Amino acid sequence: MALTKKQIKQLRALSNSLKPLFYVGKNDLTEAAIKQADETIEAHELIKCAVQDGSGLTAKEAAAELADQLGAEVVQSIGNRFVLYRASQRKDIEHIKLVRE
Repeated sequence: MALTKKQIKQLRALSNSLKPLFYVGKNDLTEAAIKQADETIEAHELIKCAVQDGSGLTAKEAAAELADQLGAEVVQSIGNRFVLYRASQRKDIEHIKLVRE
């Protein structure tokens, strides 16, 4: 599911107030880290992530790899932080309503 420019703009605006919920550390993206990220994105749909200093990955590399593993979309990557979006299948959360073109 490719996001349109308007949808990316909407998600970027929503992500401004978010604090990082997932950190990529010195072990980079292990199976346990990917599982934790999957649970987090399923609960929130839009997550901000941060790459810590000890990691061998840049934010863009980590974002691309994690998005690929999770089936998510990279919304943006700035500095050592990046934002991912994936629609959740859960019924007990409030879903983000994306704008239509």
